[in-house]
Amino acid sequence: MQYSKEEKAMWLEDWRQSGKKAWSYARENGLIPQTFVSWTKRIKEGETGLVEVPTQMVLPLQHEGEILIEKGEVKIHIPLGIGGSELRAVMEGLGAVL
Repeated sequence: MQYSKEEKAMWLEDWRQSGKKAWSYARENGLIPQTFVSWTKRIKEGETGLVEVPTQMVLPLQHEGEILIEKGEVKIHIPLGIGGSELRAVMEGLGAVL
């Protein structure tokens, strides 16, 4: 199966947060371990960067009119109606917190 850059980025971020070994994570999530491990090596070599995540991939993360971002014990609730300048301020603030 072919995965888009966005899908790979989502899998890799979930793996990072899981704290599991790449091989184990891949098997537990129905991914081909050899392929997944190669994705993780590309990260270490600096081949990946930021990617745009399509709206349809973000929708499952929404909860009652907001987007929830979790990193460790930090939970950030962003209202869906937030404007561009407000969102920019939130993202800049995240850099200081995370």
